[in-house]
Amino acid sequence: MSSEPIPLSKALASFDALWSPRIVTRVNDYDVRIAKVEGEHIWHVHDDTDEFFLVLDGELHIFLREPDGERTVLLPQGAVFTVPRGTEHKPYAPFGAAILMFEPTGTPTVGDRHDEIPEHVDPTTGHALST
Repeated sequence: MSSEPIPLSKALASFDALWSPRIVTRVNDYDVRIAKVEGEHIWHVHDDTDEFFLVLDGELHIFLREPDGERTVLLPQGAVFTVPRGTEHKPYAPFGAAILMFEPTGTPTVGDRHDEIPEHVDPTTGHALST
């Protein structure tokens, strides 16, 4: 862990891969991750943990499948939202976004249960494979 401030703009500028979160710091047993996102991720569920999102730039939509039906949460820049554990969800950024997530260390990007993983995604980590 760094003992110096971490400029998020500099950390985001250090990579181009989409849907491939990078850990910028840790807080206790949690990773603070940043990611560049565009288009759709996959439907997935984190059975044992909530998932916190903060939109740093752009706009993020999160499709949710809840007991009462499906809904979409719209997160503009600066907004936060927590997907409750056990809720099936699919993030979507129609025009691209930069996000910060707060999750227990080791939480896979594709959750514990998920739709089929596209070929360009590492099935172990859920991170985009470099091309």
